[in-house]
Amino acid sequence: MSSIVTDQGIVHYETYGQGKPVVLLHGWLGSWGLWQRTMELLGRSYRTYALDFWGFGESGKKRATYAVGDFVTLVDQFMDKLGIESAPLVGHSMGGTVSLSMAFRFPRRVQKVVVVGSPIVGSSLNILLQLAGYRPVAFVVYNLPVILRLGLRAFSPLIVNHDPLGWYHMQERDLSKTTLESFFASIGSLRRTDLRPRLAEVKMPTLGVYGAGDTIVHPRQYEALKAGVSQAEIEIMHGSRHFPMIDEPEHFNRVLKDFLDR
Repeated sequence: MSSIVTDQGIVHYETYGQGKPVVLLHGWLGSWGLWQRTMELLGRSYRTYALDFWGFGESGKKRATYAVGDFVTLVDQFMDKLGIESAPLVGHSMGGTVSLSMAFRFPRRVQKVVVVGSPIVGSSLNILLQLAGYRPVAFVVYNLPVILRLGLRAFSPLIVNHDPLGWYHMQERDLSKTTLESFFASIGSLRRTDLRPRLAEVKMPTLGVYGAGDTIVHPRQYEALKAGVSQAEIEIMHGSRHFPMIDEPEHFNRVLKDFLDR
C-alpha cells in the first residue's frame, strides 16, 4: 500500500510493472482494485498506477467537496508528486470523465485518453444514479445499508454479465469505504456534467470503450465522443455491460494494450 500527501488530503495508490507510466482511474463507488487484472497485463510493458479518488477506497475522506473538478486536481497533484510529467490516462465511468477533463485543463499531462463506459453528458446516467446525486435521496439510501446491498445484489446480473456475485462482493467492499458526502456529491457533480462544448479541445489520441448492454451509462454516449473528438476511436464490446474489464477481460485488455502500444 502506498500513499502521498497532497494539499487537500491523502491519496492512496498501487503501482505495478516497469516502463513508461500509465494512470488508471476508477468510477463512482469504486477503487483501484477494479484494475488489478489489467495491471497484471499492462505491467509487463508499462509502469501502471491505480489510485483511489478522495472519499473512496483508502484515500482521505475529510473534504468539503467531491466534484469531478476536485478529482481532476487530484490527478494533476498525484502526477506532480510522483514525477510523472505526462502519461496516458485510462478511466472507467466517472474516471473517464475525469480523464477527458484532464485533457481540457492540463493537456501537457495527457498523452492519450481512454474512457470506458464514461458519461459525456450527465443525463446519460441511469435515473437511479441521477437520483443518488440529491442529498435527501442519498441520505436515505446510504443510511439503509441493508437495502442498498440487497439492491446491488439483486441488480448485479443487469450490471455485469460475467461473475455478478464476484462483482457484488467487490462493490460491497468498496461501498464500505465510501462516505455519505462522497457518495452523493460525486454522482451529483457527474449528473451535472456536460463535456460536449469542450471536446474539440482534446487533441491527443482518444479511445472510447463501451459495453453494448450498459445499463449504468447509455452506451450510445460514444456518439457524443466521436462527434466531438477528432481523433477518437470507438470500440463497442457486444458481450459487455458497464464493466468490460470484467465481462470480457481478454478482449478489453487486448484493445487497451494495442491502443497504448501505438
